[in-house]
Amino acid sequence: MKLGILKTDTVRPEWVPEFGEYPDMFVDLLGQADPDLQFQVYDVENGEYPADIDEVDAYLITGSKSSVYDDKPWIGELMDFVRQLDQRRKKLVGICFGHQLVAQALGGKTEKSSKGWGVGLQYYRFSEAPKWHDKEALEFGILASHQDQVVRNAAGAAVLAGSEFCENAVCQVGNHILTFQGHPEFVAQYSREIMNFRREMIGEQAYATGMASLAVAPEQQRVARWIVNFLRDPVVQQQSA
Repeated sequence: MKLGILKTDTVRPEWVPEFGEYPDMFVDLLGQADPDLQFQVYDVENGEYPADIDEVDAYLITGSKSSVYDDKPWIGELMDFVRQLDQRRKKLVGICFGHQLVAQALGGKTEKSSKGWGVGLQYYRFSEAPKWHDKEALEFGILASHQDQVVRNAAGAAVLAGSEFCENAVCQVGNHILTFQGHPEFVAQYSREIMNFRREMIGEQAYATGMASLAVAPEQQRVARWIVNFLRDPVVQQQSA
């Protein structure tokens, strides 16, 4: 299987030697979960898209410091591409910004949350285990960094997991689109760097709580296996009327 990574942001230059760019993080994470996966990166922030939508088997949208409601032409173009993927029932995974953009593109809404920033290790709970789940604990913890939240989901989306802070944390459309508000690709040190950089923006209370949360390891590989399970599960085509 070949996964197209839709790159929507760049890592700060001083952090790249240690952490790589966002696609590198996903290649490392998902490559460990499934060594047979192949990857192709498309820098959609700079207008780079596949010549043929079928040149890869599935797509993943990375996180971004941009907001999906920003007036940037590349964001509108990416929303159009998401609608094409939905119409074609191509497998798609959205992470953080990607999670929010999928909702916005398919009839939902994302906005800045009055609850403030969600940073550090965040815990979410499934209402029940979906097909691609490992059928172990329904609660899981991954790193997060966001103030925007999905307040209205994509048309037909099912909310699979959430928390008191973020109700719409894991969502699925049909059996072809899966989105996570959290960042399974983040490691604790990268989360620490972001929180230090954004400390004033985040606020002292959220900063302190987020930094303290890094004492517990995120469940990166568990979420990676879920994503691979989802990607590997064949799409059931809709029956025509």
